[in-house]
Amino acid sequence: MCSGASARSSGACCATCAASWRRTSREAPIRLELWLERAERIHTQRPHDKNKLYALHAPEVECIGKGKARKPYEFGVKSSLVVTHKQGLIVGARTFPGNPYDGHTLAAQLEQTGILLQDIGVKPTTAVVDLGFRGVDNDIAPVQLIHRGKSKTLTAIQRQWLKRRQAIEPAIGHVKFDHRMDRCWLHGATGDALHTVLCAAGFNIRWLLRAIVRRGLKAAFLVRPAIFSLSSVHVHVDARR
Repeated sequence: MCSGASARSSGACCATCAASWRRTSREAPIRLELWLERAERIHTQRPHDKNKLYALHAPEVECIGKGKARKPYEFGVKSSLVVTHKQGLIVGARTFPGNPYDGHTLAAQLEQTGILLQDIGVKPTTAVVDLGFRGVDNDIAPVQLIHRGKSKTLTAIQRQWLKRRQAIEPAIGHVKFDHRMDRCWLHGATGDALHTVLCAAGFNIRWLLRAIVRRGLKAAFLVRPAIFSLSSVHVHVDARR
């Protein structure tokens, strides 16, 4: 952010360029007007303003607070992943533009997971999450919500599920760094959504290749009934970018 004389000079330069470009043609190109509007928006915004523009080429980028000392902020679009409880297979991946509260994304994420799993006759019944998703039990009913804020009311089996929740953290790391989810090269909000799904698909393909090596080719074709042998599935949900 510019300040003082530099800010005034850059603002005057921007105004001069805009005026000269508009004089060259009675009808300035729409694309040129778009870039001028974004440049003026970046020049006039202040540190504590809301809905700031962080990237000229990607206006959908948001500042997402991480809450970590080594990386307090990240810039991008919030993505959500759903991972099965035992095998760690990704059964849901989508983006949520606008940086919504994590709890407000859970119902939509579980809806996508139910659609993806409907062909094999299963649906999520239990969501094991962190405290960022608390307070949304009514929104996702009849799916049961488990987090450590309910530790006093959980059964012994549910406590075991809660300990297993940390398994989604390395899955997020592998999707971000091994499958290039940390940077999207596709354009716009649609490109972000496609990129998230493709990265999750790459993770699952590598997961399947490991299963082929570990169990043999014949066992790999039987992996679907082995994973979803019950009429329900417990999942871990997290939202990151």
